[in-house]
Formats: sequence, structure tokens, C-alpha cells
Amino acid sequence: MKQNKYDDPAFFEKYSGMPRSIDGLKAAGEWPVLRTMLPELRDKRVLDLGCGFGWHCQYAREQNARSVVGVDLSESMLAYARATNNDPAIEYRRLAIEDIQFAAEEFDIVISSLALHYVENIESVCRKVHQYLAPGGTFVLSVEHPVFTALAAQDWHYGANGERMHWPVDNYQSEGVREARFLDHDVVKYHRTIATYMNALIEAGFRLTRIAEPQPTQEALEQIPEMKDETRRPIFLLMAAVKKN
Repeated sequence: MKQNKYDDPAFFEKYSGMPRSIDGLKAAGEWPVLRTMLPELRDKRVLDLGCGFGWHCQYAREQNARSVVGVDLSESMLAYARATNNDPAIEYRRLAIEDIQFAAEEFDIVISSLALHYVENIESVCRKVHQYLAPGGTFVLSVEHPVFTALAAQDWHYGANGERMHWPVDNYQSEGVREARFLDHDVVKYHRTIATYMNALIEAGFRLTRIAEPQPTQEALEQIPEMKDETRRPIFLLMAAVKKN
């Protein structure tokens, strides 16, 4: 299933009002850690899968990447990216992640930020990325953490007075579709275990180099005190892997 909720005007309007949509990477909670997992970008050929508003494409060019290709299924997202992150060295393509087709060894670095939990066949994507990366190339990705996606409700268990008691985890081993509610719309996500993500990379021929489950930074906690609850369970799973020479 290839979803395109972002071309629904009502959904896109709500998404556009989110802090990370307005302020870009500086408002993305996982970015401080994800940035450290990226290799040197200077003179590299970069592919961004699920590029959205193009923030990572822009960052790659700011770091002097030679060229960047941003792929996304949403024309609304790509139109915003072209208007705000326009650069002759960035090419935006409207394409589902599942349908990517590139030449072997066309890229040095592939990035995917919070997109692959919307893709049903992660194994196929990992195999394609491996094929399109040059030897020694790096694949860095982030997804919603499996602790977060295990239950479709994606919400706390609340006490009698509305206090957040705990984050429930159930059916963790039951992988597959989760029909979640996001920005007042029904969205299909795919839950898979940490082991499934890791093994998809390993079996595609990658060597895992780093795994991260980032918490809010101290600065974020000081600026937004209510984020203290975000330290109680992981939201993001980040992985970096290298194509073996």
C-alpha cells in the first residue's frame, strides 16, 4: 500500500502547522543524534527517501554535497521543497519509496527520515538501497520506534485524574498494519520489531555501525518542560549502516 495523505488538503494544512514543518531540522527531536550518525557529506552524492519539505536535502547541500536527489510521493510536499529549498544541485522526484529505480552505485549516502514505517516491505527497500550505494556507502535512517508503533492507539495509559501512568506495549511480536490516528486522520503504519529492522539491513548486505534511541536534549527539556514525559519511552529508532567493500 502506497499512502499519500499529504496531498489531502486538510491533512497537509495540519502537518504544515507542526513545529518541525515550520522550523525544520532544529525542531526535529531526533535531529541532534541523527546528524552525528551522518558521514562527511562534502562532495558526496546523496539520496533522501521520503524527503518531505526537503530539510535534509538542504542540509546536505549546506555541507557541500555534490548532488542530492529527494524522493517523495506527495506533490504538495515537493512543491514546498522546491519553493523553499530550491538549489540547482537538488533534484526532487515524485515517486513512492517502493518504486525507486536508480543505477547501481549511483549514490554515496542514502538518508530516510521517519518514512519507512509507512512502507510495507522494508526488506525490498534495503536491498534496493544497497544496490544503489557505492561500496563503502552509508545508509542512515530513522523510524518511529517499535515500542511506539506496537499499539495503533500510540497513547499513554491515563490515571483517574488524567495523569500519564505508563506507555502500554502489547502485541509487539505481531508485525504488520497499524491503523493509527495522526493529525485527526486515519493513517496506516507498519509495525515491525527492532530485530526485523536490523536483520533487513544485515541480510541486504549492510554492516550496522550504530543504533540510537534518542531522548530529548537538555535544551529541549528546559525550553519545553512538558517534554519530560518523552524520556519515559523511546519515540525514535535510528540506524546507520555501511555497504561492505
